[in-house]
Amino acid sequence: MPPTAVRSSPPALVVALDGPGSSGKSTVGAAAAEYLGYRFCDTGMLYRAVTWLALARDVPLDDEGPLAALVPHVELAAEAEGRLSRVLVGGEDVTEKVASPRVDRHVSEVSRQPAVRAALLPRQRALAAGGGIVMAGRDIGTVVLPDADLKLYLDASAEERARRRAEQRGLDPASPAGKRILAELRRRDRIDASRPVAPLRVAPDAVVIRTDGNSLGQTIDAVVAAIRRRQRDLRGRRAAAQR
Repeated sequence: MPPTAVRSSPPALVVALDGPGSSGKSTVGAAAAEYLGYRFCDTGMLYRAVTWLALARDVPLDDEGPLAALVPHVELAAEAEGRLSRVLVGGEDVTEKVASPRVDRHVSEVSRQPAVRAALLPRQRALAAGGGIVMAGRDIGTVVLPDADLKLYLDASAEERARRRAEQRGLDPASPAGKRILAELRRRDRIDASRPVAPLRVAPDAVVIRTDGNSLGQTIDAVVAAIRRRQRDLRGRRAAAQR
């Protein structure tokens, strides 16, 4: 009798998930990772943590040396589901504090500082070690994890992203507060796209998922499907190499 074929398990991929602010990377990436049994990391939380700490300690936001010196004081901790979304500073959980509007306004100023990005780079790569992770940010596929097994880019118009954020906050997108959200997103887009180090851009080999008009579920399904396709592709290549 021929030997029974052993079905290999899907490879645990390193998935880079990029996109502009409020494109849904965190919500979509976390849901897809949970469905697949992967870990999830929103690297933006690290930049938010540094920004919050700088504001709390009155560190100038344009002085990259002192800002980079704050990096060893911040860390991400996992929730029960494996999502690396709790922010600790000196052992204190400051997750809610880093989501403040004040941090929103200043995080791009901090994240554009080359020394800050350099200081956080090894931290992010260490988190991805071992695979089985979806890592979200703005330069994951281009700088942080250029050899990721799969690179995804979530895209949506500024108007669509502003509408979603306004509705999350219980605001009318056409109200003055809603218009301020749109203006702030456009400002952040300009900063992220024009910074001299690791600007926001689509990796040449990234799969672009346009989300305008999508429900949250549709976008999550699209991300999961892209990861599944890549798993099948890699498993097929490995099987062929073993023949």
